[in-house]
Amino acid sequence: MSGPGSAPPGYYPDPDGAPGMVRWWNGIGWSDVLTPAGPGVTTARGESAYRPPPAPWQPPPARPAGGSRRTVWVLGAVAAAVVVLVVAIVGGVARRSADDPTPTVVAGPTATGPTFAPGTVQIIDDEAGISYPYLGDGWYQYALSVPLETTSVRGQYFTTQDSVPDGGEFIAQITSGPVAEGYGWTGPGSEQATIETLAQSVRANYYPGPNEREELRDEAITVDGAPAWIYEFVLSWDAAGYDATGERAALVVIDTGRPAPALLYLSIPNTHAELYGVIDRVVDAVDVL
Repeated sequence: MSGPGSAPPGYYPDPDGAPGMVRWWNGIGWSDVLTPAGPGVTTARGESAYRPPPAPWQPPPARPAGGSRRTVWVLGAVAAAVVVLVVAIVGGVARRSADDPTPTVVAGPTATGPTFAPGTVQIIDDEAGISYPYLGDGWYQYALSVPLETTSVRGQYFTTQDSVPDGGEFIAQITSGPVAEGYGWTGPGSEQATIETLAQSVRANYYPGPNEREELRDEAITVDGAPAWIYEFVLSWDAAGYDATGERAALVVIDTGRPAPALLYLSIPNTHAELYGVIDRVVDAVDVL
């Protein structure tokens, strides 16, 4: 597979010619992840023409997996077609309209979680009162322990590093749940205070230290008409035994009108930087039940 010459890292039109798809170029080689061109993805301009390889391209060997706090992502082939029939499955997953973009992914790390039902395109968290897109085959149903910050958990993940120095695994994740007591929620208008407490807890409990934090967004937003607050940040560290040296993450607290607000937690390690765009896509597509 030819590359874009000396072009800097970025998204470029898929060199295999997949219509409407872009692939991440890290400055040396191509990522094994395809994603649709569109909102959240800035496509760079390459310096050379893109040609399909002379023979059908095969996915490269699995790259060393990086880690993201607690969720496991496993990348697999995903179908782009979406039908409008609603699919109900155990765990609260249902079908969404084909209007929502779904990243197409290919083979990656070994899965450690249960798979979703075929055709699932929407994860429904009845406890938290929100739903959001399932990102396709290769994302697995969250099957790890409930985080400290929520009273229950639903979502998707894949493992980016099987073993880290603390004895756990490193993961990428998109999960949700009702915020547990003790994190600052006193009712409508306390979204910012709650997210500040949650951010401190997440940083202390799920990342190697010492680490440095760069804030990207800290602001009030509206999610499907409901008041919410988003805190998006990048953490970086230099810790032995970790493949990743940082992670981009976002916390979103949503006042769903229930006693406890919903927390949506999204994290992508820098070993999978080509997937950063899914954070904005998922946040923009959240529905309040």
